[in-house]
Amino acid sequence: MLTLAPAMAWGFTDRGLVREGMVADLNVFDPERVAPAVPEVVRDLPRGGKRLSQKSEGFKATVVGGEVTIVDGEPTGARPGRLVRAR
Repeated sequence: MLTLAPAMAWGFTDRGLVREGMVADLNVFDPERVAPAVPEVVRDLPRGGKRLSQKSEGFKATVVGGEVTIVDGEPTGARPGRLVRAR
């Protein structure tokens, strides 16, 4: 139920629970290892702009819409999601 309330608040009626007929958005992680990594400054914005980037550790995979998108921190190339814009 941790993800159901935010999904409903944002109007995603097909997300927030793992059950038949719902869209499968899942993170697979090791509860003994999951933790934030040390933040770092990266310069990947236009004109060399910098921003703070913080990754995490202990995640095995991310699944979006039933497709594996990240394994061991590396993108698989799958992009099943969609852009969400303000109404």
